[in-house]
Amino acid sequence: MNIEIKMMVLGPVQTNCFFLINEDTKELLIIDPADRAQGIIDWIQSEGLKPVAILLTHGHFDHIMAVEGLRKEYQIPMYASKDEVEVLANPQLNVSTMMGAYVSMKADELFADGDVLELAGMKLKVISTPGHTIGSVCFYIEEEKMLISGDTLFEASVGRTDFPTGSSRQLINSIKTRLFILPEDVNVFPGHGEVTSIAYEKTHNPFIF
Repeated sequence: MNIEIKMMVLGPVQTNCFFLINEDTKELLIIDPADRAQGIIDWIQSEGLKPVAILLTHGHFDHIMAVEGLRKEYQIPMYASKDEVEVLANPQLNVSTMMGAYVSMKADELFADGDVLELAGMKLKVISTPGHTIGSVCFYIEEEKMLISGDTLFEASVGRTDFPTGSSRQLINSIKTRLFILPEDVNVFPGHGEVTSIAYEKTHNPFIF
């Protein structure tokens, strides 16, 4: 099986929305649909892809604003961490109120740390990484040496922890004990900014030392 990853940068804070494509079947997983549902739909149609599910790394407004539009268009489930239920439901916790919006939503399917999601012919391991939010996770596709890190780990940076349910202590612990144990040649696809690697972050990330 061949897996391709593509990215759109969307929304007011330049969020990375990732698309995992099974090139054999044209099935598609949408990760963190940040904004502009119609723009995503137009691209999916132009590529002839078949959406299977929406996956969230966490529940902040800038990663979820296109969820409802995509659920309505494709009648596909949205997956999120069981620890992120309250963040998704509460506009104060998902900080949508900062944008003058009041976003509240409920996942169709919940996952937990260590679960392996078998969707669109792919296997994504859920790695719980609390710190940015209480229910933040990363998705690890071991066969492809890919990590979708959400807002936990960035290129030479880390996610902010001053929003509700955030904790700097938890965040650094998550990175050190859950992510830095992965093979160094794993590529990291973060929620904002450029693609990096575990090896690079272990030696260059100033927040971890």
